[in-house]
Amino acid sequence: MIRHWLFAGALLALPLSPATANDTTAHLAAGGLVLVKNDAVEMESEDLHISRSRVQVRYRFRNTSGKDVTLRVAFPMPPIGGPGFFMQDVAIPVDAPANFLGFATRVDGKPVQSEIEQRAFAGDTDRTAWLTANRVPLAPHRDEARAALDSLPAARRAEAVRLGLIDEDGEPAWTLRITYHWQQHFPAGVPVVVEHGYTPSVGATVGTMLGEAGGDPETATRYCVDPPLLGTLRAASRAGRHYFEQWVDYVLVTGGNWKKPIGRFRLVVDKEAPADLVSFCGQGVRKISPTRFEMTKTNWRPDKDLSVLFLSGR
Repeated sequence: MIRHWLFAGALLALPLSPATANDTTAHLAAGGLVLVKNDAVEMESEDLHISRSRVQVRYRFRNTSGKDVTLRVAFPMPPIGGPGFFMQDVAIPVDAPANFLGFATRVDGKPVQSEIEQRAFAGDTDRTAWLTANRVPLAPHRDEARAALDSLPAARRAEAVRLGLIDEDGEPAWTLRITYHWQQHFPAGVPVVVEHGYTPSVGATVGTMLGEAGGDPETATRYCVDPPLLGTLRAASRAGRHYFEQWVDYVLVTGGNWKKPIGRFRLVVDKEAPADLVSFCGQGVRKISPTRFEMTKTNWRPDKDLSVLFLSGR
């Protein structure tokens, strides 16, 4: 770990999850593809697989307009940096300046070469040009950015402070917004299969208050923790076995930007270890293997995002 989405005019500013214990590792919530609002392309199906080690999505699109169209498709990375960012540990799974989730895409089985847009904001003001002109790397979480700020001439560094690019602790204070995007051709009537995957940013705590006296009602509500699971945790605690929390968030509401609701949606959550516990909000969830849980929907338009809680014992 290293210490320390936005397309067609839409910016997703996602908060970090609240801590339920000390020594918390925060996370960065990502999600699926975003398409310019249109009346041509339908999402016939979405198959989403989530675990702590991998998020994998397979979409099947169809252009029902009667003529070929080319549209821009984007994957917005979670915003990174900003005020307070360096006050906590944040799970950044891949050591790369721009692609810190290891995002990759295939269309009809072939890799896609995406364009990358990077914009650095101090508050609501775009300061990309200033940072670039002064040879400061845009990734605020990287040591190179801090080193470049430290090497600025005194007048330039004072200007950076005045512009809100350096905080009172001398840390980079801007927020980096990154979007991977490409032009996608959708032939009339022909299905197009788009797959993408990435390593999720996983939040964690060293323990859990779920099942303890007083409990943790906020966490229980967020992840729809049911009474049987709380009972399991209480029994484990009495036996001297304790659990810690990990969580993955996924931005589902971007699936509402298509011509019609998603024709068929399938979610599989994999806890990976049979002895681990998992909880998330959903209807009609069924267990399909010792570690995997499935939820399916038809003609569905998501109205809220997905939060998945994993509990591991020690």
